[in-house]
Order: sequence, then C-alpha cells, then structure tokens
Amino acid sequence: MTLESLLVTRDQQVIGVLRPAMEKLSIDVEVCRGSRSGNEILATEKFDAIIVDCDDMEGGLEVLRSLSSSASNKNSVTFAVLNGKTTTQAAFEMGAKFVLQKPISQLNATRCFSAALNFMVRERRRYFRHPVEIPTWLEFGSQKFEATGTNLSDGGMAIRFRGKLPNGGLSGVSFSVPDGTAVIEAKATIAWMDAAGRAGIRFCELPANARQLLDSWLNEQMLKMGLQLEDPGQLS
Repeated sequence: MTLESLLVTRDQQVIGVLRPAMEKLSIDVEVCRGSRSGNEILATEKFDAIIVDCDDMEGGLEVLRSLSSSASNKNSVTFAVLNGKTTTQAAFEMGAKFVLQKPISQLNATRCFSAALNFMVRERRRYFRHPVEIPTWLEFGSQKFEATGTNLSDGGMAIRFRGKLPNGGLSGVSFSVPDGTAVIEAKATIAWMDAAGRAGIRFCELPANARQLLDSWLNEQMLKMGLQLEDPGQLS
C-alpha cells in the first residue's frame, strides 16, 4: 500500500525537488497546476498528504484554508510552500502542519517528509478499512441480533443483515477478528443504514484490551499491505 499525496503548484522547480523526495518514501505524487482544479480534486478524492504552493500560485492560500472544512481531507497532513509573502505563523493558523520555504533543497524536502511520514500513516490508519466476513452480534437493549461484519476499521465496521433490525437504539456490538479467539465488545451506534440490508456501525467506546487487540490486528493487515508506522505504539 502506497501513501497518496496531492501537490498543488505550477512551479517546476518545486515539482522537481518534491516528487523524488516523496517517492523515495513510497508516497505517490499527483501534481495539480491550478488552485481551481486542485479544489475540484480535493472535493472528490482523499489524500494522505496535501502540499500547496501558497505564495506563487493564485488562489493557493484559499486552497489551504478550505482544507479545514473539507469532508474528505480535513485530517490530511498539509504542507504550505512559502516564498516570503506568507509568514510561517500565518500558514500554521490556516491549517498547515508543516512549512517548506523556497528555494527548497532536496535535503530539506527529505527531512520534512520523513518527519511527517508517521503522521501520514496515522491518518491512513484512521480511515483504513479491511474487508472481512465475520459473525457479529448487535445489542438492542436486552435483545441480540446476528449480522455479518463486512469491513472493519479503527472507528467502526460495516455489516450485512437479513430481516429488520429490532426497534430501539443500538447499544453495543461484539465480534472476533478473523483467526482470533478473543471477543471484542464495544459500545456502538448505527451511523447509516440502507434498504439493501447494510449498515455502518460506529464504535463509541472500546475497553483498553479490546482497543489493543483491534489496533494490533489492523496494524498486521496494514503491514501485510506494505504500510506500517515506524513505532506502532504511537497509535495507542
């Protein structure tokens, strides 16, 4: 699994320095040469990192500002590329997590993206969903309802069910990860549901041991796909 980034700039020197620095860290780079097209891409696609040329591209600052309200990318790791017009403090206040000053050297670019790498992986980890096919029990007060978990993430899971869910609010969910024996129990709510017998479950509260078990399993799946934090303990 490769991290994905969007570089919004028309500065060829910036592209020439940043692209190889990121690709050495297994970060794919999509280059967008305009702020308007950048906003259009960001409205429909999710990126682990977003790099915006703020001072030398018309509308660059607006792209950076808009990320804080983006449905898909508000938690992405953001980089502001500056050239003397915008202060570092102002860039941070607009939502940048890291700042690169022109002219950018290969060494500075490599150091910056290396320092940010775990933040990118943590963001990928947050929305990473792994497909599963596991028995799942939903609790509606004193009633239990059996369903099938179809994907599993840090914050919840998708399920498939037959019939109609019981009346009343969902209070909890329990399941075992594939090849696992320990049961994970969590307080949960229904985030969405459709007419085809599918629903999304959001975990509201996980006991510490259940959180550790789920994190460990998800980390193993990400590792198998070639993406892992240098220090998995940072996720706890």
